[in-house]
Amino acid sequence: MIPNDFIQSLLARVDIVEVIDPYVKLKKAGANFSACCPFHSEKTPSFTVSPSKQFYHCFGCGAHGTAIGFLIEYAGKTFPDAVEDLARDAGIEVPRQAMVRSEAERPQDDAALSELMLLAARHYRARLRETPRAIDYLKSRGLSGEIALRFGIGYAPDSWQGLADVVPYAGKAVETAGLVIAGDGGKRYDRFRDRIMFPIHDQGGRVIGFGGRVLDKGEPKYLNSPETPLFSKGRELYGLLQARSAIREAGKVVVVEGYMDVVALAQHGVSYAVATLGTATTPMHAQRLLRITDHVVFCFDGDDAGRRAAWRALENALPVVSDGKNVSFLFLPDGEDPDDFIRSRGKAAFEAALAAATPLSEFLIQQLSARHPPQSAEGKAALLHAAKPLLEALKAPVLSALVRRRFASLSGLSDADLAPLLPMPVQAPRSAPPRTARSPVMSVARRLLRTLVFKPELARGLDFTLFAGSASGPEMAALSFVIEQVTGSDPITTGALLESARNSGHAELLHELSVDILGWDDTYDVNAEFAGAVEKIRRNQVDQAFRQEIAAGGVAALSPEQRARISAYRRADGAPPADADYKAPGN
Repeated sequence: MIPNDFIQSLLARVDIVEVIDPYVKLKKAGANFSACCPFHSEKTPSFTVSPSKQFYHCFGCGAHGTAIGFLIEYAGKTFPDAVEDLARDAGIEVPRQAMVRSEAERPQDDAALSELMLLAARHYRARLRETPRAIDYLKSRGLSGEIALRFGIGYAPDSWQGLADVVPYAGKAVETAGLVIAGDGGKRYDRFRDRIMFPIHDQGGRVIGFGGRVLDKGEPKYLNSPETPLFSKGRELYGLLQARSAIREAGKVVVVEGYMDVVALAQHGVSYAVATLGTATTPMHAQRLLRITDHVVFCFDGDDAGRRAAWRALENALPVVSDGKNVSFLFLPDGEDPDDFIRSRGKAAFEAALAAATPLSEFLIQQLSARHPPQSAEGKAALLHAAKPLLEALKAPVLSALVRRRFASLSGLSDADLAPLLPMPVQAPRSAPPRTARSPVMSVARRLLRTLVFKPELARGLDFTLFAGSASGPEMAALSFVIEQVTGSDPITTGALLESARNSGHAELLHELSVDILGWDDTYDVNAEFAGAVEKIRRNQVDQAFRQEIAAGGVAALSPEQRARISAYRRADGAPPADADYKAPGN
């Protein structure tokens, strides 16, 4: 666990502009910085970074966060890794909370496993350099030394215990990492032998697994690392680390099936390709790619197996596709994979094929129409029956409506007739639910909370009992949260406050308010706004208490002192009370 007060202190020392600028070129725009958003495609910059408040916000797609959040969302780092990177650049050490673990458990920590994987990757690269047979194989596939170095390609010798001199071979960790297999009688041997080795990286650059390809004939042709604490095939994509900048530049990503396909495409200038890792495309794969780019092209062989794989990719992409995103499918000639295609025909031909790829909507309609030809009433009914669960999964409202219209045309039904048969899916709200009308007290609480998001230090010493009896709600709960966050000795910035709220129920509200104050600067009299909001809440509470007394006992129940206090508050608000102000509701 990383202490929250350390996170706050770290973000107070970090400049978010310096963190983001190496990834996304920022330009000065008044007090803030701006750029085209790295999280969605756009031509007009809507991505804003505030150096004074230490957070970013995109007015186009709604992406928002702190320096830590940016490294997680854009660079693909884990929370601890993002904190470690920022702390290292700031020249400070991340405090470690002592954890009691047995000796058997310690080697299996992620850091220890990562170190083992790095040692293995270095070993495989070194063995490649001294194995002419492996080098000749890569050359025969058209790969240069530069590309092999870029992807860290290596070679696992044809030895039962080739890693024995490199890693602690007898330890539990090498087995947990998937490098070693424990056989009968306690014997151990390397998982990868006599194979070209493709290291698999996470977005932080760590080696988390390997894919090994046989040099000659043999089975299996490809052998992957097993599931480990570091590596999950359903989450990771080969080559994504190397392809990120090219994906942004090209505005698209190509998803292929093999390691060699990715490397061969990169060798011929198509550097925006990634591969699934011996498994079908998962919803997590699709979601991850659609967060990076607006256009995903799945590239498969044109045989039956390739079309089945494409259909699985379609099913898993439907729930995460949104309007403005483009998913399409490219089927290569039978017997050709991307490696064969680009080596024989070149980059221009491959990119021309990409441009002519079949859109998701067309592939969906083609496949269902082929399975259920709408030539009869029964065929049309079967077509709509098969389409229903797929269209229910498609949440993009505009695309969903257009596809439904195509099915209406195929079935010969009107839109009105089709509506009850293929109802539009219920749209989950992308942001906070519609707000209900707020009481005056809650409106003032929101104003107060906004000042604290701008200057959290104002909450220091603020007594929450001041608001006792005020209406409960998200603003009041968030107000209590902010007061708790400033109890430490170090000052806290807007960015640090937002980061503290990351996993709380207050994150969306506080960020919504932070967007409200993007235009505020040091010339804004936030102290006066804060004091006015606090005083307004006090007045509302006194007024509410007196009205309750009036309702209980009538005007006569008010003492002269109470009348004088109400009058003073009314006049301060610019509304001197009339006699009617003292009447209970309904009187």
